[in-house]
Order: sequence, then structure tokens, then C-alpha cells
Amino acid sequence: MSILNDPVTERLLALLEQDARAPTAVLARKLGLSRTAVHERIQKLVREGVIERFTIRRGDGHAARLIQAEVMIRINPKMNAQVVAALHRIEAVRALYTINGQFDLIARVAAATPEAIDQVLDQIGVIEGIEKTLSSIVLSTKFER
Repeated sequence: MSILNDPVTERLLALLEQDARAPTAVLARKLGLSRTAVHERIQKLVREGVIERFTIRRGDGHAARLIQAEVMIRINPKMNAQVVAALHRIEAVRALYTINGQFDLIARVAAATPEAIDQVLDQIGVIEGIEKTLSSIVLSTKFER
């Protein structure tokens, strides 16, 4: 059985998603494995690209202070690479997803004030290759995984 189809590996990934800084010894105890076995699995997952990076996830207190918006974006298909690169350079754009339907992309945007969100939306609107946007402010998060 491949390490990627292994239920223990799935549990390891879930534990790392909860706390990427968890000590190997703690993970090993929770999984019933040796520290060496956990370390080797993590290294293999990194080598195979399953784990791309270890990062932080901002706490609810910080996220609650940010205003978030979802921006649906229609683009000129010939300008896809340029639009994606331009959006990547905007720090307030936290994620970018390709979608189907009337729009091509959804950008997840976060900023501290309504004025800052407005500025980001203006930045997005003037990117060459963007034909139309439709924005919605996130009022609350019911749950997030």
C-alpha cells in the first residue's frame, strides 16, 4: 500500500493541519508510531509534494478583525497568465481559485478596513485583462476546515 493511501498518513496530515509545529514525539504518540517513522513519513510527503510548506494559520481573533471579500473575476482568456501574476502581487489577495460558469476566477481578499478593501477592489479592477468583477463582503464564517 502506498503511503498516500494509508489511513495513518491521512491522520498524520490531519494532525499537521491542526498544528504544523507539533513535535514529532507528540505526533508519534497520537499515531502509535516511532518518532523516526513519523519523521520519515513527513519527509516523504514533502519530497512527493503532498506537503508543500509549513505555514501559520491566523487565529480567529486576528481573522475576526479583518474584512474579507470574495471577488468573482471574468478575464480575457488570452491574458490569463498576466492576470494571475498581477493578482499574485497584491498582498491582500489571500487565495485565487479557477472556477467554471460566468466568471473565471474567485479571489479571496482580506484587509483591515472597508477603505482598504475598496482600494484592493480598485487595484483588481484596473488590471489589464480583467473584463468584469463581482464582489461580496463576507459577513461571518459558519465553519472552516
